[in-house]
Amino acid sequence: MTPPVNSDVYPEIIARFYDAVYDSIRTQIDRDFYLHEIQKVRGAVLEIGVGTGRIFCAALEKGTDIYGFDLSPAMIARLKEKINPMDYHRVSVQNAVNFHFNRKFDLIIAPFRMFSHLMTIDDQLMTLNNIYTHLTDDGTFIFDVFVPNLKMLIEGIDSVIDFEGVDRTGRKFKRIISMCPDQINQTTNSLMQFDWEEDGRNFSSKWEFQMRYFFRYELEHLIARSGLTLQTILGDFQGNPLSENSGEFIVVTSKLPKKTREKNV
Repeated sequence: MTPPVNSDVYPEIIARFYDAVYDSIRTQIDRDFYLHEIQKVRGAVLEIGVGTGRIFCAALEKGTDIYGFDLSPAMIARLKEKINPMDYHRVSVQNAVNFHFNRKFDLIIAPFRMFSHLMTIDDQLMTLNNIYTHLTDDGTFIFDVFVPNLKMLIEGIDSVIDFEGVDRTGRKFKRIISMCPDQINQTTNSLMQFDWEEDGRNFSSKWEFQMRYFFRYELEHLIARSGLTLQTILGDFQGNPLSENSGEFIVVTSKLPKKTREKNV
């Protein structure tokens, strides 16, 4: 059975298999980095694009005063299954462009390519300035996006099985990825397909989505146009500087001007 292709933001089918896929292929890459940054601050923390709580839940268990939101109701519903109902007030369905809290945060993070879901310059700048508004005076904002793989952006990807495993109920499934690049608009147009067996029947569900990719100086220009100040761009989650082998842009910004921040350190 094949439901129609949809363009919802992280629909239920993604939330269903999300933990099984990304606990395997992503958590060991970035979670320790973000948890280390979270533990460095004393005040409240906000995670944009909290998803099913890959980072959020670990920070909450350590006693962090952390909040999070996601655009996908399905992802937030899955996250709420993992936390105490007394902590439900910490998570919400909101948009990065116009999210609102009646408080400010010492640290705001947007892990795992959240920024790549912002397709237009207006949305990118509105998000950065909204983050600026929600930071304390010496607050920090950190996000990551992938370094474009030029070979992949020329050739694309055609029906590659990138994951086979079991979900939390023990159900076997596989994920198949296709990607067609749009170099003029700097987007990747992707198709994600999940195939699984349930009650003796074969199921398949597809999801189409776009992501923006960025280059280094584009990121620097965006930060310069916002109220934030760029502190550094790291090349990996071990804290190494950018190099020709880097696969990540890890962008560290602050509300303080760089000279002021260095003086206070």
